[in-house]
Amino acid sequence: MHEDVERCLRAVQSKDARFDGWFFGAVLTTGIYCRPSCPVAPPKPQNMRFYPSAAAAQQAGFRACKRCRPDSSPGSPEWNQRADAVARAMRLIADGVVDREGVPGLAGRLGYSTRQIERQLRAELGAGPLALARAQRAQTARLLIETTAIPMGDVAFAAGFASIRAFNETVREVFALTPTELRDRVARGHPAAVSGSLSLRLPFRAPLCPDNLFGHLAATAVPGVEEWRDGAYRRTLRLPNGHGIVTLRPRPDHVACALTLTDLRDLTIAISRCRWMLDLDADPVAVDDQLGTDPVLAPLVRKAPGRRVPRTVDGPEFAVRAVLGQQVSTAAARTHASRLVLAHGDPVADPGGGLTHLFPSPEALAGLDPGTLAFPQSRRSTLTTLVEALVKGDVDLGVGSDWDEARAALTALPGFGPWTIESIAMRALGDPDAFIPGDLGVRAAARDLGLPETPAALTRRAAHWRPWRAYAVQYLWATGDHPINLLPTG
Repeated sequence: MHEDVERCLRAVQSKDARFDGWFFGAVLTTGIYCRPSCPVAPPKPQNMRFYPSAAAAQQAGFRACKRCRPDSSPGSPEWNQRADAVARAMRLIADGVVDREGVPGLAGRLGYSTRQIERQLRAELGAGPLALARAQRAQTARLLIETTAIPMGDVAFAAGFASIRAFNETVREVFALTPTELRDRVARGHPAAVSGSLSLRLPFRAPLCPDNLFGHLAATAVPGVEEWRDGAYRRTLRLPNGHGIVTLRPRPDHVACALTLTDLRDLTIAISRCRWMLDLDADPVAVDDQLGTDPVLAPLVRKAPGRRVPRTVDGPEFAVRAVLGQQVSTAAARTHASRLVLAHGDPVADPGGGLTHLFPSPEALAGLDPGTLAFPQSRRSTLTTLVEALVKGDVDLGVGSDWDEARAALTALPGFGPWTIESIAMRALGDPDAFIPGDLGVRAAARDLGLPETPAALTRRAAHWRPWRAYAVQYLWATGDHPINLLPTG
């Protein structure tokens, strides 16, 4: 979009927040880059340049605006609605792969050479993987500087910088302030959080309907791993350097996020996974504009626009839970999952609530005795085969996975039919076009709305909803009275 100068200018002149994260506008006369909705007076068009990423603007020598804080804008929806190498790379960079494994690790996960990945990212984003990761580290550093009182040296390494010098230079270059000046600028009247505990705002593009999003997460919550408490969804997080507990509370213009981490190096990854779970980088206007052209869906879209797809923070976890949920009620699936958690999950302490465990990893489940599972032999075999495939790496359900390859790998496993595979594609892989026409809730909605009820006929009818069929499912589910559609009141 950044190459469409006229469209970018209109967005900047109208301060249209819908385009925040799609592109960044830089001003030649000030050396500053902003998000499109920046509240300052729009500069002269001839003084503006547009970039596809904050990293590209920084590489061109511009520093972040102190008013609109462009580094904290919602992410581009492009990376969550595409499955090509660039989109997969961006999801992996957001998940901290470059910081943990370097560019060779990123390229290896994608099946390309480092040169190919560098070339593709520079062509589309104007910056390579190191620059993109550096911009992310700068954002994490700013968050830690402004919201905690931990020493700057700890901030530097928690944000992923290899040295204090690199940390100081990056902060000065990106924000035109030293780390100490950045902290002093916001510290007055704002008490800092203790080490390991942070409160922040997760922005999103309006509108956002929280009912099905938080309702679904709360209704399917696994006891000990997830809970709804005092108007917020809470869960434990398994992270690369430790674990965390997150509390997410819907607000009119943001999602309030409270994070407690055993290792602050996991901050960026924890935020990224929470945004992914809540689908906060979606473009609801584009989705609803498309679905709203269908006369059957249009009234549902008008009634509650901005529905998101409730996802997961961990792909393998959801795959296991999808198998546990085959042909049983939501309550029964939660019971099965809770038993696995108590038997194989790692215990955690939660002074602020009732969370007790991390969901067990595939490695932890590899040693389970199938005879202890209280469901049919065929489903026991399905679960143990899935766990084995996940441990061996035969099935990749991470944020950077190839959607088609993941579907093919799951199809090859016994007991994986269309419902299970498409449910995983929708909620674990994040495919916005995943579709489950055989789901009981979808079929009931189709019957009540006068749509075809058979999976084949409904799939043909749903062709008009592409590429947003996963969002169409949310609107179809919303016609029922299941608890997944209701924001809990407690």
